[in-house]
This record gives sequence, C-alpha cells and structure tokens, in this order.
Amino acid sequence: MKVVNTREYVSVLRELTEEGQVVSMQIAGSSMSPFLIHNRDIICFRKPEPDRRLKKGDMVFYQRISGQYVMHRICRVSSEGYYMIGDAQWEMEGPISEEQIFARIIRVKRKGKWIEPGDFWWEFFEHVWIRLIPFRRMIVRIYGKIRRTRE
Repeated sequence: MKVVNTREYVSVLRELTEEGQVVSMQIAGSSMSPFLIHNRDIICFRKPEPDRRLKKGDMVFYQRISGQYVMHRICRVSSEGYYMIGDAQWEMEGPISEEQIFARIIRVKRKGKWIEPGDFWWEFFEHVWIRLIPFRRMIVRIYGKIRRTRE
C-alpha cells in the first residue's frame, strides 16, 4: 500500500479539473457529515462553469491561504467573497475569493447510491440544512445520542 500526501493528491485532481475533466475522490474528513461520511462516500467535481454563478448551497472545493484543500458548502455570498461552512459545522469561514475556488461538486455517491441536484437529500442539504446553521450544534448533539442508542 502506498500512502499519498493529500495536498499532492488533490493538487493533481485540481490540474485535471483545469483541463476540463470531471474527477472523483473518496471523502476524507468529517466536516460534511451527516450528508457525506469519511471513507464511505465519493464526490465528483469539475471546474466551475463560467456561465453559472456560484450560489448559496453549492458544494465547492477551494484552497485556503495556508495551502490546505477543503470541500465545504457556500453559506453566504457577498461583495467581499464567499463564506463557507461544512455540514457538521456551525461557524462560517471567509471571505474566500473566487480565485481560491477551483471546483464545484456536481454529484455524490452516498451510501452506495449516486445523488445529484434534484434528488431529495441533495436538495435538503442545499436548501434546508444550510438554513439551520444556528441550530446545528443542538441537532448534531441529538443525532449523536440517537445513533449511540441504536448501536
């Protein structure tokens, strides 16, 4: 087994998106839970389309000033840039400039099933969950307790 540095791996995928290709990768990390789960789900992404503005609810890949690559959801758009948040988080990050964003997630494989815009869970997290940011801490705590009682 060969271990690959995540920054190097994602930088190669980023180059492929710059060439116009759609690429995919398995989710690593827990910030997009409960929609996407670490080592279970897969995302497909491509370079943002020039004729489509990024909007609240879109999932995007961007590079922080530190060089770290992150895939989160846009929770606010302003003249200063984009503000991001993971589905498991309740604090926004931003502003992120348009130049830092290199891909938009166009579909995901969640629990073994492909989901894309128009599907129930995609629409729920894009339009409903994004509006529940003030209540997420409590919801995630309750969800965790329910999961533990089922195990």
